[in-house]
Amino acid sequence: MEIVVNISDMKVTNRARDVLVTHALGSCLGLAAYDPVAGVAGLIHCLLPLSRDGKVPAKNPFMYVNTGIPQMIRTMYGRGATREHLVLKAAGCGRMMHISNQFDTGASNIAALKKLLQVNEMRLSAEDVGGTIPRTMRLFADTGRILISSCGRSWEL
Repeated sequence: MEIVVNISDMKVTNRARDVLVTHALGSCLGLAAYDPVAGVAGLIHCLLPLSRDGKVPAKNPFMYVNTGIPQMIRTMYGRGATREHLVLKAAGCGRMMHISNQFDTGASNIAALKKLLQVNEMRLSAEDVGGTIPRTMRLFADTGRILISSCGRSWEL
């Protein structure tokens, strides 16, 4: 069953038949997390890097890298995932329409993720970030396999 993760959204599942998918990763960050031992998978689509003062916004913490990702990981822990077994993979964070200025949201999103991971002594297993293409990211909950697609092509991450 395909479950869509919208922009500024997050989904977690422990049903092996589920496929979590997010579309239109341009400058946004898509982060997939998978615990192969617990069989728990999570996918988040963050629009912006940082909420103000690092506070969790009342309306939607998933909009931001620094508030949404910790909440997704906590939700996964609640379903039996453990830090030791988490596999993290990132996609997106591109520069759409070749715009280059101080508001490079894609670069800011990946920088915020890497800082968050460093502080928590975690690391990415794989990434497909940057560039100028939009991406669709699929996380297969049975295996943790990630399939990226864009412009009529697909590849594994």
